[in-house]
Amino acid sequence: MKRIHQLVLIFLASATGLLAQTEIDLSKLNKDNKLIPVNAEMSLEKYYGVKSLKVVDAGVDTSLKFIKILDSDFKDGIIELELSGKPGLNAYEQARGFVGIAFRINDDNSKFECIYLRPGNARADDQVRRNHSVQYISYPEYPWHRLRKENPKMYESYVDLVPGEWTKVKIAVRDDKARLYVHGQSQPTLIVNDLKLGKDASGSIGLWIGPGTEAHFSNLKVTLLPD
Repeated sequence: MKRIHQLVLIFLASATGLLAQTEIDLSKLNKDNKLIPVNAEMSLEKYYGVKSLKVVDAGVDTSLKFIKILDSDFKDGIIELELSGKPGLNAYEQARGFVGIAFRINDDNSKFECIYLRPGNARADDQVRRNHSVQYISYPEYPWHRLRKENPKMYESYVDLVPGEWTKVKIAVRDDKARLYVHGQSQPTLIVNDLKLGKDASGSIGLWIGPGTEAHFSNLKVTLLPD
């Protein structure tokens, strides 16, 4: 808790009202019907010895694919979890195991922010492809290809990843800013200073996947900050 408190002091500069961290049991949420699949399929599975939620592509041609967590209203705070992503069975050739976290999802799922990993890019021999290992998007107005065209290199970065392996991820959000931390590192892998939905957006948290992905999620923790 002390480490998280220090992180918020440094990055958010207003942590005097930090609320308690909440550990979220995905298996219990699944049992209680608090997980809503959106163009994705889910099941409980032990993956490399860890109890997890398995999420796969339902085969619908859209980038709107996630498991929405009901009653998870999120505006500012920290989301931590372990996740893995790899191309699923019969995935298309360009599939990279896209996996990440959607947040501030509105009620009808028509808008959300998202930061995700591309594990299949991280150890490629092509340096340009390696540079596309993590990505920020804002649905629906700012897909990755628009952001890359209009602001090259600004919304994506490199980090070492291995497809299918568990990866620790932390996303810290305050107003219109977000920081992505990977592998427990003290410095962010990706910095976003202008979340496209704006500083007043809020909504649910979602376990996000891209086309052709087989993903696993576990050890989800959420720390909320007051307005």
